[in-house]
Amino acid sequence: MKKLSLKVEKRTIFGRKVKQLRNQKILPANLYGKDVKSQALKIDLKDFLNVYKEAGETNVVELYLDKQKNPTHTLIHNLQIHPIDSSYLHVDFHKIDLTKKVQVTIPIEILGEAPGVVQGGVLVQVLNEVEVEALPADLPDKLVVDVANLKEIGDYLTIKDLKIDVKKVKILVEDLKQIVVNLKAPKEEVEEAPQPEVVPEEEKPKEETTEKEKAAAEPKAEDKDAKAEKKEK
Repeated sequence: MKKLSLKVEKRTIFGRKVKQLRNQKILPANLYGKDVKSQALKIDLKDFLNVYKEAGETNVVELYLDKQKNPTHTLIHNLQIHPIDSSYLHVDFHKIDLTKKVQVTIPIEILGEAPGVVQGGVLVQVLNEVEVEALPADLPDKLVVDVANLKEIGDYLTIKDLKIDVKKVKILVEDLKQIVVNLKAPKEEVEEAPQPEVVPEEEKPKEETTEKEKAAAEPKAEDKDAKAEKKEK
């Protein structure tokens, strides 16, 4: 087990004022655990990042609070990062007992090169992490899956194929046949058929008025005479 340690201090600034700490390159933090009262902490951001690169969320980190001689054993948990500018906002430290098992999510990493990829297949990682249980000292940094035997389209590897010391680490997944990575056929680009050009219909020429229609539209001579007689009366 790697020995990684950090010096932390008690934090008395809360709420929106913690932005002042971040501006000074100080990361707000919290310590919590089953048998410990939650404590607000602050830590130098540069020191934290140096340790985090080594520890991730699976290696034990010893916290030294102020002038404390005996360290508090913790696991880094829930590092919050700003979604826009990627600045570090907050981190939690989970206090642990080195003699008791803990449950942690471990990342899965692909090892090697699948022969099927050379033949034109596409390697797809379906599962990126898995939850395990182990003593803190036995927690792996990552779980590895070797894809050297994926030769044909449709080949796949499951959780059972992960390289793991089953005597020390227990995978907390009911279905061990769950696919981790598989080899798929490449998607063919489908060319869209050209859309037929829509030609506007030509305006139909107006039909010429026939002699019969003209006659029907004009008032009859008898009607004209009748109207004239009424006026004379």
